[in-house]
Amino acid sequence: MSISDFTIHELSSKLQNREISAVEAASEMLSHIEATNPKVNSFITVTPEQAIADATAADKHIAAGTASPLTGIPVAVKDIFLTEGIRTTCGSRILENFIPPYSATSWEKLKRQGVTLLGKLNQDEFAMGSSNESSAAGLCRNPWNTERIPGGSSGGSAAAIAARQATATLGTDTGGSIRQPASHCSCVGLKPTYGRVSRYGVIAYASSLDQVGPITRDVTDCSIMLAAIAGYDPKDSTSVDTPVPDYLAALGNGVKGMRIGLPKEYFIAGLHPDVQKSMDEAIAVYRGLGAEFVEVSLPHTDYAVATYYLIATAEASSNLARYEGVRFGHRSENAEGLIDMMTRSRSEGFGTEVKRRIMLGTYALSSGYYDAYYVKAQKARTLIMHDFIKTFADVDLLLTPVAPTPAFKIGEKVNDPLQMYLSDIFTIPVNLAGTCAMSLPAGFSADGLPIGLQLIGKPFGEEAVLRAGYAFEQATEWHTRKADI
Repeated sequence: MSISDFTIHELSSKLQNREISAVEAASEMLSHIEATNPKVNSFITVTPEQAIADATAADKHIAAGTASPLTGIPVAVKDIFLTEGIRTTCGSRILENFIPPYSATSWEKLKRQGVTLLGKLNQDEFAMGSSNESSAAGLCRNPWNTERIPGGSSGGSAAAIAARQATATLGTDTGGSIRQPASHCSCVGLKPTYGRVSRYGVIAYASSLDQVGPITRDVTDCSIMLAAIAGYDPKDSTSVDTPVPDYLAALGNGVKGMRIGLPKEYFIAGLHPDVQKSMDEAIAVYRGLGAEFVEVSLPHTDYAVATYYLIATAEASSNLARYEGVRFGHRSENAEGLIDMMTRSRSEGFGTEVKRRIMLGTYALSSGYYDAYYVKAQKARTLIMHDFIKTFADVDLLLTPVAPTPAFKIGEKVNDPLQMYLSDIFTIPVNLAGTCAMSLPAGFSADGLPIGLQLIGKPFGEEAVLRAGYAFEQATEWHTRKADI
């Protein structure tokens, strides 16, 4: 078994027992990245010198007996996380050469645990996309089938796990950007409750929706990573000061007696038959484990996509106003005067999808349309949130598909934004409600493409989500399959 195949808990055990050194682990992962990244393009920036330096320090901690479970574990992070002294592009030409002066809190927490940084991962530009086709660094490919998309916007974070290029990764989820790529690449991906993990130092797309989370090989690793990054941060005004449970301790408690809701709005006629088959089989597994199922309703689900694309684009329009060529980022060299410089810098620096969303958001916030669009979307968001609150009074979890289809072909939806946006129809409501959800491997389509299962939990109910995910994982073998890359 190669080092690149190990989970966090497997590799940590070998590191602590001195069977493998952290430098050996880092070196093998870097070699594997060099061999496979031309096929997948999951990395925007690889940091070999940083990785060896981190691994050398990790080996010293292990020898001194001061190591954590993450010490020496090779990780990579989405290129949306600020990393002091290391280029952070957010997948955009406008930040092509940006070197941040400080780091994101979530990344700092992993650093303090002694992880080894392999590099920064590909993503849709400014996290705006469902396919990782809008990156200025070029599209990322799905390791299970390189003619298919890996999902987005955290496509590189999921592809790197599937291609065995990192032991764990960090992504962000604004409307499904962790769960959807995790589903398409057969990984475990968790979107925590809004406020559970600090957003400080994460380049903003839509501030009321963005959330940081891990993508890993299995649920145990997901629990380890969440425990490392969760917790209150005074630097983030939306961070919630609530205790962080021992996620690992809850994993083995099973699902006997657990009430799981099946929202009728998520099991629709347009669902791909292979996805429906995988959901039916997953429900049967849970029934066999002692869980009870009830049909529930989230009646405002139909408004979720429209609501999301008003709120998210409005916030994007505001957040991206800072990229004007004056303080940092790309500045046009052929401008005549300040206004022309700002216009040219933004025109040259932003890609098509980002420009589309800025214009949509600016329109929704403009005089005469603010009440008709943005305010109405906020009211619809409240109704969607209340649907979840009401439903969680009767059930412990919800079980749904992650995406209506397996991964689609590269280029298939790039010229049809509405069809692309509908790829996130089952993930967007969770972000609007601010609660937590996880994708985990639940099967494969007839042509060998991964299919993910979504478990949605109560606010700050990650413990129950992980517990139920672990029970399913132990009863199935989907997570053990490897992409041939």
